Amino acid sequence: MTGEIFVYQSQHWHLLPERAIYWQEEQALIISDLHLGKATHFRKAGIAVPTGIVEEDLLRLQRLITRLQPTQIIIVGDMFHSRENSEVQYFKIWRQQFPHIIFHLVVGNHDIMPEEIYVNLQVTTSPHLTIRDIHFIHEPCEGANGYTYTFSGHLHPGYVMAGLAKQRLRLPCFYFGRHCGILPAFGDFTGMASVDAEPGEAVFVIAGQSVVRAQ
Repeated sequence: MTGEIFVYQSQHWHLLPERAIYWQEEQALIISDLHLGKATHFRKAGIAVPTGIVEEDLLRLQRLITRLQPTQIIIVGDMFHSRENSEVQYFKIWRQQFPHIIFHLVVGNHDIMPEEIYVNLQVTTSPHLTIRDIHFIHEPCEGANGYTYTFSGHLHPGYVMAGLAKQRLRLPCFYFGRHCGILPAFGDFTGMASVDAEPGEAVFVIAGQSVVRAQ
């Protein structure tokens, strides 16, 4: 397994350059913000967007599943981008490869399709999810108090790395605050919002095929 192992809250979190976390104790693969269907949504609005984005994202997820053999996938919100389109049907076909794996969707602000569609896709939905007192909710740090730790998505966090000659590069990152963490967006067709970590908080940036601690 490649990536960085971060032992936190007595759990082992494998931070992967594919912008995912493997939770060793629960055999769970954790991702956030796929935004499947976003490219098609934009093309329908007349905005030129490259094709093949959803295929690449799901191929990356497929390779992770094949390599790590998780028993469950936890998606921390925004699995789909608003309304149903052809990419939802593509996921339905793709999903058939892994009938034994449970897909948990913690509903995000873009997950607005009717519940029967998620049922048909064999994806269980809930506004939040708690396993071993680790809490998952889409909005950053919402309801963080009262749990051992909370994971969120939504922000698509990035961290600015400063180099020589005043070079600055913003990279996707995993952010571990004192009480809650924020996952990078798994989907390629997403932007980034810079996070400002305080002393004592951990940030791991994703640089190509490596995960590096930046703070």
